[in-house]
Amino acid sequence: MLKKDPIFWCAAGIFILALLLMAITQEQLWLTLMIGSYLLRPTLASLGVARRYVDERQMSLHYRSGNIGFIVMIIMCVIFAVKLSAEGNHDWEIFNLIIVAGLAAKALFNVVLIKNFREAASKILIAAGLLIALFGSLDSGSLLGAVMQALPGLAIAAIGFLSRKFPRPIGVVIFIVTAVLLYIILDKGLTWAQIGTAVIVSVPLITAGACLFTRDKSEPEVEPKSAS
Repeated sequence: MLKKDPIFWCAAGIFILALLLMAITQEQLWLTLMIGSYLLRPTLASLGVARRYVDERQMSLHYRSGNIGFIVMIIMCVIFAVKLSAEGNHDWEIFNLIIVAGLAAKALFNVVLIKNFREAASKILIAAGLLIALFGSLDSGSLLGAVMQALPGLAIAAIGFLSRKFPRPIGVVIFIVTAVLLYIILDKGLTWAQIGTAVIVSVPLITAGACLFTRDKSEPEVEPKSAS
């Protein structure tokens, strides 16, 4: 028992804290901590942190079980969204946001963890731009309106194609565009739907902008010039 690694003891401490909070406060924070204690090891391993405490068999099991768990969660969200929509309850939008956020996070980390940051930024911008164009065009009632609503997203996708050639200038542009989009989205009100939309739109764009300022792992480090 005493030979357990530090991750085990951290997870055990979080688990005990969750039980104490559940018994004392009855607040939902205990559930968050409980989930965190269970996912601590696979999350650290997936991010490349403390991998020496996880062998290859554990990594394979975490990968397979994580994918199965993710699929089950998405299916349950779809079922509840369909049920609430059929009942005329607009809370189904929350489950749609959860589904989109989960899929977006998975796609985002699929490209970021490769550490080819400029390529990742380009893919993120193109995908985010096309999705923004798609969802924007759905809100209009005419073809011309759909085209006009899709233009901002298409512009972001076009910027994505230029990002590899002009990474840092495009990075600055992306941060400005993100700020403008956040203002437009949140100016309509601070409902859960608006906040969720703001997070889903801004996080990929901010990540892409940050990637454009980060050196790729394939790029050689620039050595400082020695004084002659």
